[in-house]
Amino acid sequence: MSRICDITGTKALRGNKIHRRGLAKKKGGIGQHVTAVTPRYFQPNLKTKRIWVPELKKFVTVKLTARALKTINKNGAYSTLKKAGIVG
Repeated sequence: MSRICDITGTKALRGNKIHRRGLAKKKGGIGQHVTAVTPRYFQPNLKTKRIWVPELKKFVTVKLTARALKTINKNGAYSTLKKAGIVG
Protein backbone atom coordinates (compact mmCIF):
# COMPACT_ATOMS: atom_id res chain seq x y z
CA MET A 1 0.00 0.00 0.00
CA SER A 2 1.58 3.25 -1.13
CA ARG A 3 1.79 6.26 1.14
CA ILE A 4 0.11 8.76 -1.18
CA CYS A 5 -2.77 11.11 -0.37
CA ASP A 6 -5.85 10.37 -2.50
CA ILE A 7 -6.80 14.06 -2.71
CA THR A 8 -3.62 16.14 -2.83
CA GLY A 9 -1.27 13.48 -4.24
CA THR A 10 1.29 14.17 -1.52
CA LYS A 11 3.95 11.47 -1.15
CA ALA A 12 7.21 10.90 0.71
CA LEU A 13 10.01 13.39 0.14
CA ARG A 14 13.69 12.54 0.34
CA GLY A 15 16.03 14.67 2.41
CA ASN A 16 18.96 14.55 4.79
CA LYS A 17 19.48 14.45 8.53
CA ILE A 18 22.49 16.53 9.52
CA HIS A 19 24.45 15.25 12.53
CA ARG A 20 26.24 17.99 14.45
CA ARG A 21 28.77 17.87 17.24
CA GLY A 22 29.99 20.53 19.63
CA LEU A 23 28.53 23.38 21.66
CA ALA A 24 27.26 26.46 19.83
CA LYS A 25 29.35 29.65 20.09
CA LYS A 26 26.43 31.61 21.57
CA LYS A 27 26.28 29.00 24.36
CA GLY A 28 29.96 29.39 25.19
CA GLY A 29 31.41 26.63 23.02
CA ILE A 30 33.80 26.70 20.07
CA GLY A 31 31.05 26.12 17.50
CA GLN A 32 29.15 23.22 16.00
CA HIS A 33 30.63 20.98 13.31
CA VAL A 34 28.79 18.74 10.86
CA THR A 35 30.01 15.17 11.31
CA ALA A 36 27.64 13.25 9.00
CA VAL A 37 24.82 13.73 6.52
CA THR A 38 22.45 10.74 6.50
CA PRO A 39 19.63 10.26 3.97
CA ARG A 40 16.08 10.07 5.31
CA TYR A 41 12.45 10.29 4.15
CA PHE A 42 9.84 12.84 5.16
CA GLN A 43 6.54 10.94 5.30
CA PRO A 44 3.16 12.67 4.80
CA ASN A 45 0.72 12.84 7.72
CA LEU A 46 -1.70 10.23 6.33
CA LYS A 47 -4.99 9.19 7.92
CA THR A 48 -7.58 6.67 6.72
CA LYS A 49 -11.01 8.28 7.08
CA ARG A 50 -14.60 7.38 6.32
CA ILE A 51 -16.23 10.56 5.05
CA TRP A 52 -20.00 10.97 4.80
CA VAL A 53 -21.03 12.40 1.41
CA PRO A 54 -24.60 13.77 1.70
CA GLU A 55 -25.08 14.04 -2.10
CA LEU A 56 -24.41 10.29 -2.51
CA LYS A 57 -25.98 9.33 0.85
CA LYS A 58 -23.08 7.01 1.69
CA PHE A 59 -19.65 6.86 3.31
CA VAL A 60 -16.48 7.00 1.21
CA THR A 61 -13.23 5.64 2.65
CA VAL A 62 -10.16 7.63 1.61
CA LYS A 63 -6.54 7.85 2.65
CA LEU A 64 -5.69 11.51 3.05
CA THR A 65 -3.36 13.95 4.75
CA ALA A 66 -4.36 16.26 7.57
CA ARG A 67 -4.19 19.19 5.12
CA ALA A 68 -6.58 17.42 2.73
CA LEU A 69 -9.01 16.90 5.62
CA LYS A 70 -8.98 20.66 6.21
CA THR A 71 -9.66 21.17 2.50
CA ILE A 72 -12.68 18.86 2.72
CA ASN A 73 -14.00 20.80 5.73
CA LYS A 74 -13.58 24.07 3.84
CA ASN A 75 -14.84 23.19 0.34
CA GLY A 76 -17.22 20.31 1.09
CA ALA A 77 -16.82 16.56 0.73
CA TYR A 78 -18.52 16.01 -2.63
CA SER A 79 -16.82 18.83 -4.53
CA THR A 80 -13.36 17.96 -3.19
CA LEU A 81 -13.70 14.22 -3.88
CA LYS A 82 -15.13 14.91 -7.35
CA LYS A 83 -12.24 17.23 -8.23
CA ALA A 84 -9.80 14.51 -7.10
CA GLY A 85 -11.61 11.95 -9.26
CA ILE A 86 -12.62 9.65 -6.40
CA VAL A 87 -16.39 9.92 -6.87
CA GLY A 88 -18.24 10.27 -10.17
